[in-house]
Amino acid sequence: MTQPRTNLRIDPQRLWDTIMETAQFGATPKGGIKRLTLSDDDKKVRDWFKAQAEALGCTVTIDEVGNMFARRPGRNNDLLPIAMGSHLDTQPTGGKFDGVLGVLGALEAMRTLVETGYETNAPIEVVNWTNEEGSRFAPAMLCSGVYAGVFTPEYAYAREDREGKKFGEELERIGYRGSEKAGAHKLGALFELHIEQGPILEDEGRMIGIVTGVQGMRWYEVTVTGQESHTGATPMRLRRNALLGAAKMIERVHEIALAHPPGVGTVGLVEVKPNSRNVVPGEVFFTVDFRHPEEEVLDAMEAEFRKALPEAMADQKLAYEEKRIWISPAVKFHPDLIACVRAGAEQAGFTTREMVSGAGHDAAYIARVAPTTMIFVPCAGGISHNEEESTTFDECAAGAQVLLNAVLEYDRQLAG
Repeated sequence: MTQPRTNLRIDPQRLWDTIMETAQFGATPKGGIKRLTLSDDDKKVRDWFKAQAEALGCTVTIDEVGNMFARRPGRNNDLLPIAMGSHLDTQPTGGKFDGVLGVLGALEAMRTLVETGYETNAPIEVVNWTNEEGSRFAPAMLCSGVYAGVFTPEYAYAREDREGKKFGEELERIGYRGSEKAGAHKLGALFELHIEQGPILEDEGRMIGIVTGVQGMRWYEVTVTGQESHTGATPMRLRRNALLGAAKMIERVHEIALAHPPGVGTVGLVEVKPNSRNVVPGEVFFTVDFRHPEEEVLDAMEAEFRKALPEAMADQKLAYEEKRIWISPAVKFHPDLIACVRAGAEQAGFTTREMVSGAGHDAAYIARVAPTTMIFVPCAGGISHNEEESTTFDECAAGAQVLLNAVLEYDRQLAG
């Protein structure tokens, strides 16, 4: 016999207060968060999360790349755990909700289970994945990728930030290199709650996004080399201006994306050397981010990008090096979990729409090794990766409630 649906209710004020409390770890003057992976503030929020989970009676384990798992036993501990979670690291100018809502909404769901004494069939876990953002250590979703077997732990340990600090050394420094082998901690399912990071839900007046998959993503790094020279003494026709070549490519990336809707293309990081006002730039490093729901279209975008590079460099007689540093294929989420989210939203009485995620998430990698899906809530203006990122009290509460409902619906089905 399956269990009947429950009417458990999360505590919206407690969830909101928790979001505001943890926002102090890495708080910025403009009201956002700068909590880069493996920074001192990342350690502080990890310590806080571990203490809160253990106070609920959960067992917290940490794997070799710092992924954290807080488990509450179920009635049948032979079942693999149903996990909920996301990440606690942020962009350099991040907001209070990106990733954070997924972990703290899951913690609120766990608190509700504990305070009501509700016993699930399967164990329930809250997960904090390491280095989802990729803003300090590229690529993004690094340690959910290690968990899923996409990357090796050694690859993760060798990643360096722009200051030359290695991921492995920083992981050791903050005390979060665990003993458990990455991937050994098997999951029966993962539900990830997240803000949409786009404008669709807000525009349509819908509360819950039922996420059916994630579009494909590819990241590239390009270094353009010209020649440094005096701005006053070097004639325009004799210059080898690396920044001019990079500028042409920035425009081409934009044009390539426009030509392949709904694809997007972005140059988000540029470093100019020597970065002096009276020196013609001799070297420029920049990144490129292409995304599209179809792999065949991404192939075409990549081909056009690589064809454009030598063309952009020709006039200034520039050299360049280009490499693709990351590829995340398009992902389709598990239909059974999607159905649980749909049922959970219906039970709570919220308006919904199905959608594909434009942003990358840890769930995209976990989908390779366990049934996975996501739940979206609106964010004001679709703004994210920005200190002005904003999601309301009611939207946060709705997401956490649907998360709890969906997890319990899935758990109910496991009872047979």
